Amino acid sequence: MKFIKSLYLHPTFFWYIALLAAGFILSFWIKALYPIAWIASYVVAALFLLDIFLLYATKNGIEASRKAPQILSNSDLNPICIRFKSLYPFKVVLQIIDELPVQFQKRDFEYTTTAMKGEKREFEYTVRPVDRGEYVFGHMNIFVSSTLGIAKRRYVFQKNQMVPVYPSIIQMQQYDFLAMSNNLTEFGLKKIRRIGHTQEFEQIKEYIPGDDFRTINWKATAKKSQLMVNQYQDEKSQPIYSIIDTGRVMKMPFNGLKLLDYAINSTLAFSNVALKRNDKTGMLSFSKKIETFLPAVQKITYLNTILEKLYNINTAYTDADFGLLYAHIKRKINHRSLLLFYTNFEHISALRRQLPFLTAIAKKHMLVVIFFENTELEQLITADAEDLQAIYHKTIAEKFSLEKRLMQKELQRYGIQTILTKPEHLTVNTINKYLEIKARGIL
Repeated sequence: MKFIKSLYLHPTFFWYIALLAAGFILSFWIKALYPIAWIASYVVAALFLLDIFLLYATKNGIEASRKAPQILSNSDLNPICIRFKSLYPFKVVLQIIDELPVQFQKRDFEYTTTAMKGEKREFEYTVRPVDRGEYVFGHMNIFVSSTLGIAKRRYVFQKNQMVPVYPSIIQMQQYDFLAMSNNLTEFGLKKIRRIGHTQEFEQIKEYIPGDDFRTINWKATAKKSQLMVNQYQDEKSQPIYSIIDTGRVMKMPFNGLKLLDYAINSTLAFSNVALKRNDKTGMLSFSKKIETFLPAVQKITYLNTILEKLYNINTAYTDADFGLLYAHIKRKINHRSLLLFYTNFEHISALRRQLPFLTAIAKKHMLVVIFFENTELEQLITADAEDLQAIYHKTIAEKFSLEKRLMQKELQRYGIQTILTKPEHLTVNTINKYLEIKARGIL
């Protein structure tokens, strides 16, 4: 039974059968072809049996394994490595079909190659998940055929290998350098001009050209008989919270990824930067109820707790209760904090309904409302209108785009910091705003 399940026919076999059938048909008119067709049939049958013998004479002709990361990073290209070794004493053709998790909806994965005796090979492909959760890889099938190309033998490896998909670890690592250096121009991050001396004193050091002369410490200069300056650093241990709206407005997809997942990836990358810069970091998610609340803590190991909570966040199909959010913040967050609030508004009327709660929160805390540009409208806005319907569509798209900018101005009029961003630029713009607030010392 195991032998039957592993035995397959090569496509070349059917060409042989077609040629034999053609020979028998033509022999109806050309009598001399009839015995030749029978001889050819016996030859094909003999080759078929020989091919089976060659494929099955070696008990375990192929060794193979699939190496996947322990966790996959959401929205990123993750490498999957397949390694194999041929134990056949002759050259074989390998057809590798890896059964990808159902979430990818990809049923045409195939890799074809050849392998010599004892040859070890590997190849790598990438997968890009767009949803968090458990991803199960099915069978890794390897079909082996000889140079005769009549039969194929199937080998199966690593059935049901489960790999969880977490928020973007790769993106977090990309921005990790911010905690170590002041080079902010990479990845589109801008340099921030520091205003005044709102930072904590760090040390006294020798003056070097380019230091602010206003920081000269005259007493230390007199003692050392050379110019000495005070060096400052950003204030530390300031509480910072990422607040994620999990209501239906965050279900909208862009480039296959929901707005909620953009916010989750940004929260993870930003929290890592903030913790490395010695600030306290916490998070909160809500819709009709408070789903997750982590108080701000200054421990780098706290990032693992944040990661696990982010992994389990899901989008609700209800409108978020901003009144509940205000009440929870008032009760649980007692010290002035930086609140990065990920949400979305498509109409200015929706913003105005929530504005009283946002202004009430902003009275005690530094509130930054982060919402998204509708990038799907860009094509409509930039395209030339060639008929009346296209003019109508373009006008409506421009109206929605204008409303987004009006919402930003409305929030700023009430003293609320804002970020209006394209989904793909969310992390960069969020970190920029954090660095700007720290540099200006307005927290």
